[in-house]
Amino acid sequence: MTDFSNGTAFIEDKFVPISEAKISILDWGFLHSDATYDVVHVWKGKFFRLEDHLDRFFASMESLELSVTYSRDEMRSILNDCVKKSDLQNAYVELICTRGQPEKGSRDPRTCTNQFIAFAIPFVWVTKPNTSLNLFISQRQRIPTESLDPAIKNYHWLDLVMGQFEAYGKGCETVALVDKNGNITEGPGFNIFVIKDKVITTAATGVLRGITRKTTLELAKAKGYEVIETDISPESVRNADEVFATSTAGGIMPISTVDNVTIASADVGENGAGPMTQLLQTAYWSLHDDPRYTTKVEY
Repeated sequence: MTDFSNGTAFIEDKFVPISEAKISILDWGFLHSDATYDVVHVWKGKFFRLEDHLDRFFASMESLELSVTYSRDEMRSILNDCVKKSDLQNAYVELICTRGQPEKGSRDPRTCTNQFIAFAIPFVWVTKPNTSLNLFISQRQRIPTESLDPAIKNYHWLDLVMGQFEAYGKGCETVALVDKNGNITEGPGFNIFVIKDKVITTAATGVLRGITRKTTLELAKAKGYEVIETDISPESVRNADEVFATSTAGGIMPISTVDNVTIASADVGENGAGPMTQLLQTAYWSLHDDPRYTTKVEY
């Protein structure tokens, strides 16, 4: 019997164990990072905001002039079956469209046959559950929006990866990059929020507009908090009352230290989260039981 327990992939029109999923070295997704993707998570047997992720995935494909033969309904079914075959209750589920391979002897992207891939593996966390992040602020610039719209989820991560190595060298766990004006943008797979005097701010430009970011903005406004999308300077992060990151891979995650200096919150919980961060965390995970935001996996 085929063992799918470590995860399941859908590639070249069939389901295979994650260890058997292969992509050609000639695929431009590999050679040129010419691809888009999206990640949705499953928690306690339910997809969270699946339709929002599908909306973004189709929008990204359209922006990059990518297309596949699978309909939205078929993709939804494929993602369900990736989770079902793996029998995962908590899962990290990714869908990808690569440029594929061009006609022989051609370098014309219009001749490429685009490829759709999906997979489900056990849940992936940016940081360990119930812990906080130690963030380093790099002066390395994120890829500018003039070069690539960050609303298109992509694999151009070398700036982020090199920033991570800078962070490790400083004894920190992860990194935030800046834009050309020196303002904070984002980290490897997460958005950043700052709280000062009970006002919540997050970067307005130069970032992926994450689904968890969107959820956090909705929750904060519903609770009556003042929320501002604006430029965020490194100093405003260092001098914040609370700082947190948001990602599909972990939800709302407190940042307890910046450049190895502790963030001065008046009431920090055991996981390093300040009071407003804790409230938002609780509200975020409560939505995972709300049928307006969830889609049950059909096991």
